[in-house]
Amino acid sequence: MLTLEQLREKKHLHFIGIGGSGMYPIVQILHSQGYHITGSDNNETETLDAVRAMGIEVHLGQRAENIAGADLIIYTAAVLDDNPELVAARASEADVVERADMLGLITELFDNAICVTGTHGKTTTTAMLTEIYVDAGQDISCFIGGKLPAIGGSGRFGTSDIFVCESCEFKDHFLKFSPNTAVILNVDADHLDYFGSLENIIKSFRTFAEKTTGKLIVNGGDANTMKAIEGLDKEIVTFGESGDNDYFAEIRITSGMTTEFDIYEAGKNAGGFRIHVPGKHNVLNALAAAAAARSTGLGWDDIRRGLDNFHGAIRRFQKIGEGRGVTVVDDYAHHPAEIASTLRAAKSLDFNRVWAVFQPFTYSRTELLMDDFAEALQIADKVVLTDIMGSREKNDHGIYTEQLGAKIDGAIWFDTPHDVVDQQTAEQKEFNFGQVTDYIAEHAEQGDMVITMGCGDVYKAAKMLVKKL
Repeated sequence: MLTLEQLREKKHLHFIGIGGSGMYPIVQILHSQGYHITGSDNNETETLDAVRAMGIEVHLGQRAENIAGADLIIYTAAVLDDNPELVAARASEADVVERADMLGLITELFDNAICVTGTHGKTTTTAMLTEIYVDAGQDISCFIGGKLPAIGGSGRFGTSDIFVCESCEFKDHFLKFSPNTAVILNVDADHLDYFGSLENIIKSFRTFAEKTTGKLIVNGGDANTMKAIEGLDKEIVTFGESGDNDYFAEIRITSGMTTEFDIYEAGKNAGGFRIHVPGKHNVLNALAAAAAARSTGLGWDDIRRGLDNFHGAIRRFQKIGEGRGVTVVDDYAHHPAEIASTLRAAKSLDFNRVWAVFQPFTYSRTELLMDDFAEALQIADKVVLTDIMGSREKNDHGIYTEQLGAKIDGAIWFDTPHDVVDQQTAEQKEFNFGQVTDYIAEHAEQGDMVITMGCGDVYKAAKMLVKKL
C-alpha cells in the first residue's frame, strides 16, 4: 500500500480514465502540488477539455505505451482487468493504486477531513458545504463528485486544515478514508451487486462511523442511519425534519426553484435561510451542510450567505436551456429514491407536464431495482428511456431497456438490436440519443419540463434536445 511519504517522492502520475467524475478532482488537487500528470480516456467529454486546459497531456484511447515514464499509475474501479494500460502498469516497476486508495491518502493530509457520505445527496451537500466555506473566505481543500462553479471545477487544494470530501460507499471505497468529521445523510439499498443486502450496507456505514475520530453528523430521521450508529461511543449531532433533532428546519415559502426556511439549532431559531435548488430533500442537505459548518465554528451569517449563493452543482437539477417554451433540466439521479425525489421536486414547480428521460446505468442495478425504477418513474407525466449504459459490466443476464419500459404505463423507448446495445459504441449511443430527442422535440409542448436523469452521459441528450428545440 502506498504511503504519504512515498507519494511525496513521485514525479510523474498517470491516470487511466482521467475524465471520470471521481478522477478529475484528484487530478486538480495533485496538479496544484506540482506533479507532472498525464492521462487517458476512451471518450471525448467536457471534462477532458478542462483537463487539457490545465496543460495536461491526455491520450484518447487506452494503449500500453501511454504509461511510459510514469512512476505512479492511478486507475478507477470502472477499468477492467484486461485494460491494456492497467495490464502494462501492473507489469511495470511503477506503483499502481486504485482511485479510492489515492483519495484515502489525501484525507490523511488534513487535521479535519469532513467526509460527507450517504446513498443520496452526497454531491449536493458536499458542494453546499464547499460554497459556504469558500464564500466565507476559508482557503479549504475539497473533493466533489460534481463540478461547482464557485471553484471552477470539482477539486481544490488550500492552506487550511479543512478538507471537505465526498465519500462514496461503492465497493466500500469510503472505508479507505480517514474522516475526522463524518456526515451521514441517509442509508438505502444500492450497489446490491456488491453488498448483497441492505444489512451489509448498514454494516459498512457503521464501520465508516467507527473510523471517524471526531463528530458524527447524522440524519436523525433516517432509520437505517440511526441503526448504523446505534451504541457508538461518539459525539453525535443530528439533523432532520422534526424538532427533536439538534438541527431542524421549518419551510416557510416555496417559489419556483427557491425555498425559504428557518433553521433551529438546539431549539433556538438561527433565522431565515434560502436555497435555489428545489425539493424538501435539498432542505435536509442544507441542514447537514450547516451543521458541518457550525462544527468548525463558522457563523450563521456566513452559512446564510453561502447557501443563498449556491445554485447547484453541475448535473444536480441543472437547467441546460429552453426552447419553444420547453425547459430542459439535467440531473444525476440514478437510484429509484433519487429519481422519486427529483421528480417530486419537479412536479411541485409550475410546469404543465414533467418528462422523465432516464438512462439506466449498469445491468445489475437495472435488474435488481427494476420494479423500484418503474414505480419512481411513474411520478412523471411522460417517460422516455434510453438504452442501458453498461459501463464497467458485461450483459451476462440479458437485461435490456424494454424490460423496464414494459413495467411503466405509456413509456417510450426505441428497439435497438440487442447485439448492437451490448457493443456500447459511442456512435450507437449518439444515434439512440437522437431518437429520444427527436421524439421529445416533436411531442413536448409549451410549458413542459424535460429532465434527463442518470449517472452516465445522458446529459448529452439534454444538450442535443435544447439545440433541436
